[in-house]
Amino acid sequence: MIKEFSHEMIEALLDALPVDITFVDEEDRVRYFNKEGKRIFARSRKIIGIKVQKCHPQKSIHVVNTILEDFRNNKRDSANFWIDLKGRKIYIRYFAVRHKEGKYLGCLEVTQDITEIQKITGEKRLLD
Repeated sequence: MIKEFSHEMIEALLDALPVDITFVDEEDRVRYFNKEGKRIFARSRKIIGIKVQKCHPQKSIHVVNTILEDFRNNKRDSANFWIDLKGRKIYIRYFAVRHKEGKYLGCLEVTQDITEIQKITGEKRLLD
């Protein structure tokens, strides 16, 4: 384990990931998101601390609640979706975040544009 990791280093590391992430705590409140201003689905700092249900359209809140309840009750560890958006294929994954003893701590949403990934064929073993 790394003992010294500054807030700046952690934030830069999370922003360098090729995915957008959002963390929602055990009370369903948005606590963190990376890549402010450079995301597939825009986020405003105003959502920090509010219930995640308020960030979704009414028609999808039942799905959000089902995922979160399943995570809380250990019925599932992840949920995956993909959509077509403006000619791009977007992969949206949700992961239960648990303490090493299994206590539910929250949910991590990971969103990625996989359009170019889907085009990969064969192998590439050398650096260009």
